[in-house]
Amino acid sequence: MNYENHERHEIHGTHEAHGNRHSPEQRGPRKPFRLRIESPLDAETEAVITRTIGCAIAVHTALGPGFLESIYKRAMRIELDAQRLPYECERAVSVAYRGVEIRGQRIDLIVENRVVVELKAVTRLDPIHEAQTISYLRTTKLRAALLINFRVPLLPQGLRRIVL
Repeated sequence: MNYENHERHEIHGTHEAHGNRHSPEQRGPRKPFRLRIESPLDAETEAVITRTIGCAIAVHTALGPGFLESIYKRAMRIELDAQRLPYECERAVSVAYRGVEIRGQRIDLIVENRVVVELKAVTRLDPIHEAQTISYLRTTKLRAALLINFRVPLLPQGLRRIVL
């Protein structure tokens, strides 16, 4: 192609070179980029969830993935105490069936009477584990739960947040 008869336009240092015809001043302030979805939970419950996850991470970092569930339950209680997070352990749950109260289920932990925490040490979380945790939420009338599996290389792989 012969460029002799064509004007050559080079744009240096302007936003037009990148297909943006407006300077930053003309576009206005940028909106912050959010990685999180807005939560339906109140700020206090979110804070309890965050602190509880922090406790689980501390336990997993110290112990790793190779112990029985009972060891992780005890370690979580020790860590919750150390972080001064109030909790209830092994709360009995009653289920009403045809007007009869059936007892027998126990919830691993309820932190600050806001978050159900179900602990596992299994090769993988199955749908039944989530169903069990959802049943605990419905029975307690709480909205938030953490299903935590400690038998994983990195704890976020074994963490499920459940909100009703």
